[in-house]
Amino acid sequence: MVNFTAYLKIMIKIPSTAKALIFDLDGTLADTMQNHFQAWRRAVSPFGIDFTAELFLSLTGMSRWATIEKLNELYNTSMNVQEVGKLKGEYFHEVSHLTKEIEVVANVVRQYFGVLPMAIGTGSTGGGAKQTLDITNLKQYFDIVITSDDITKPKPHPETFLKCAELMSVDPKDCLIFEDGILGIQAAKTAGMQVIDINDYFKIEFKI
Repeated sequence: MVNFTAYLKIMIKIPSTAKALIFDLDGTLADTMQNHFQAWRRAVSPFGIDFTAELFLSLTGMSRWATIEKLNELYNTSMNVQEVGKLKGEYFHEVSHLTKEIEVVANVVRQYFGVLPMAIGTGSTGGGAKQTLDITNLKQYFDIVITSDDITKPKPHPETFLKCAELMSVDPKDCLIFEDGILGIQAAKTAGMQVIDINDYFKIEFKI
């Protein structure tokens, strides 16, 4: 499966009002979205769910478990959250070696490392986030990584980003969020944070 991507702009300008940077991971720092999309399609297709790209994008930012609960609600299915979640994780792991950094965002990380506090706030599990950061060689830049294992209210609730700000000891209004997902952007705005929509810089075409 080929993952077609396109860079729309070369550089991201950081506003002078930003005193800390918080990055989403999947689809923002790491080009994993095609892999997640295919893994979800395989995991839920036995339940008669047509997992389209539009549906996937509407759920982007939710934890794996919250996604399954939402699908059960939308399609009146009774998928076992743990079993289907485990399958989805296994399917994603099969293609995780294909993961690459999203260069236009990773360049910001390298540029501001040691200049501004930085953290990751992701809906991924702790294990999934570690794997992605290891594969992309970006782990070295982050001491603070908040995953779905660390919070009780996933995006669009702002808990993920607020916890990042708290651990960095930075006022939420002074934090700049990098996000690609609708729910993540909503979470950033609810938290009163500044936000950059990565879709203005990087596009993914999903292939079935």
